[in-house]
Amino acid sequence: MHKVCCRLHGRSLLGKTGLRSSVDACVKFHKAGGVLCQKTAVKHPSAVLPQIPPRDFKPEPYQGMSKERLLDIRKHNCNPMTMKVTYYKKPVFINQGHMQWLWDVDGRRYLDLFAGVATVSVGHCNPKVTEAAEKQLRRLWHTTPIYVYPQIQEYAEKLVSLLPDPLKVVYFTNSGSEANDLAVLMARLHTGNFDAITLRGSYHGGSPQATGLMSNTHYKYPVPSSLGCHNTMCPDVFRGLWGGSHCRDSPVQTIRECSCSPGHCYANDMYIKELKEVFDTTVPSRIAAFFTEPIQGVGGAVQYPKNYLKETYQLVREKGGICIADEVQTGFGRTGSHFWGFEGHNVIPDMVTMAKGIANGIPMGAVVTTAEIARSFAKGVHFNTFGGNPLACAIASSVLDTIKEDKMQENSAELGTYLLTELAKLRDKYEIIGDVRGKGLQIGVEMVKDKASRTPLPQEAMNEIFEDTKDMGVLIGKGGLYGQTFRIKPPMCITKADADFFLSVFNQAVLNYTERR
Repeated sequence: MHKVCCRLHGRSLLGKTGLRSSVDACVKFHKAGGVLCQKTAVKHPSAVLPQIPPRDFKPEPYQGMSKERLLDIRKHNCNPMTMKVTYYKKPVFINQGHMQWLWDVDGRRYLDLFAGVATVSVGHCNPKVTEAAEKQLRRLWHTTPIYVYPQIQEYAEKLVSLLPDPLKVVYFTNSGSEANDLAVLMARLHTGNFDAITLRGSYHGGSPQATGLMSNTHYKYPVPSSLGCHNTMCPDVFRGLWGGSHCRDSPVQTIRECSCSPGHCYANDMYIKELKEVFDTTVPSRIAAFFTEPIQGVGGAVQYPKNYLKETYQLVREKGGICIADEVQTGFGRTGSHFWGFEGHNVIPDMVTMAKGIANGIPMGAVVTTAEIARSFAKGVHFNTFGGNPLACAIASSVLDTIKEDKMQENSAELGTYLLTELAKLRDKYEIIGDVRGKGLQIGVEMVKDKASRTPLPQEAMNEIFEDTKDMGVLIGKGGLYGQTFRIKPPMCITKADADFFLSVFNQAVLNYTERR
C-alpha cells in the first residue's frame, strides 16, 4: 500500500505518517462517488473508513465559475455575514441536490443531514414536488390575495384540516421570521396587553420583532428590539439546574440521576417555579403571549419536562396571554409521533407559526390561529404581496401530499428512534458525548469536556469533529448557546442505510478526535 495521505484524513494522519500534503487519491475518491480506493489511500489506523451508500442518480457536471471566483464575489459583493456563517474552513460548494443527497461542484456526493436547517422536508428536488412546481409555473407564477385564485384556498383548507379545533384561520407569509413577527402583533392586538415571554436559548428569526423574542446573544445587535419581550429559564433537563432520567418525551433520557416518584418530576416543578417568579417580578399582571418552540432548534434540540408546556399554558392564560407554538422546525411530521410538535406535549396553542419544511425550501411561512383572534386583527388592514403566492401554495400542497403518500412522518418516527438509540450507545462509549436527545428526525448531540462537569466542548474541538464528518461525506449542523451541540435534521426521506453510514462516520470522527488528544 502506497504511503499517501487522502484529504479525508489528512489532519489525523499527518502527524503519524510525516506527510505534508494530500494527493490525487482524493480525485479517485470523488469519482468513485465517495467510496475510498484502498489501493491509493492509507487506511485510518483505527478502522476502515465508512463507505457511502450507492446512488443511481447522476448529477449534471458543473460548468460555472471557479471556486476562487465564487469566494471572491461572496467576499466583496454579498452580505459580509455570508462569509461569517460559511460553515467549514474549506467551504462546500453545492451544485445539485436530489432527495437526501447533495453534490458539490467537483462531483463529490454528501449525505445531507441538515436539510438546509430542517427546511428540505421531503428531499431535494423531490420528483413529486418538482412536477407540481413545473405544472404551476406553466399556469400562473404570481398574483396577490387581492384576487381569488384556487391555490391559496385549496391549500388553506388542506393545511388547517391537519390542525385541531379551533385553529382554523391561516395567514400566509414569506418566512418564519415574518410569521413570528405577525404572531406577536396579533397577540398584542387581541389581548390588549404588550409583554411577551420566551425561553432562554430560543431563536425565533431575524426580523426586528423576532430578534426581540429570541434569547441568544449571538443573534442580537445593540439596537432597540426587545421592548416588552422577556425570558424565563429554559427547562433544559441536561444542562439546566435541574434534570433527571425520566423527564422528557424521547427514546433517550439524560444520564442525570433522579429520585422522583412515578408521575412526578421535581425538575419540572422547579422550572415552573422560575416562570412564576418571572410573573411576580418582571412583567405586568397581564401579558400578551408566551412564545416557544416545542423542541428548541437553534438552541440545540433542547427538550423540556413532559408536563412543562401544559402547566405553562395554564399559567399564561390566567395572566390574560395567548400561547404561541413556533413550529418552524418541528412541524410537518418531523418529530415522528405527531404531525406538530405541540401535540407531543398534549397542549393546543392559540396560535401556530410555521415555515421551512412547509414548502420544502421555497420561501413560505404561515400563522394559523382561531377565528376569535383573527377577528381582532381584522379591525385594521394587513396585506402581504407574496404571502400565499400561487406557486408557493401549489408546492406546499404537494409537500403535504408527499409526506402522506410516502409515509415520511412514519419514517421520521422509525429512523429517528433508531438514530437516537444508536447515538446513545456512542454517548456511553465516549466521555465527550454528554447528551443525546430529540424526537423523530429532530436530534441533538451535545458535546462536553467530560460528563461530570458538562462543560461545553471547546469550539476548536467541535470544529475538528465537524470537519472530519464533512470530509467523510456527511453534512450536519451545529447549535446551542455555546455551539456545543451537533444538530441532525435530515430530509425525512432518509433510509436505514443512510443512518448507518452517518453513525459509522460520526463514530469515526469522534474516535479520530480522541486519538489526537
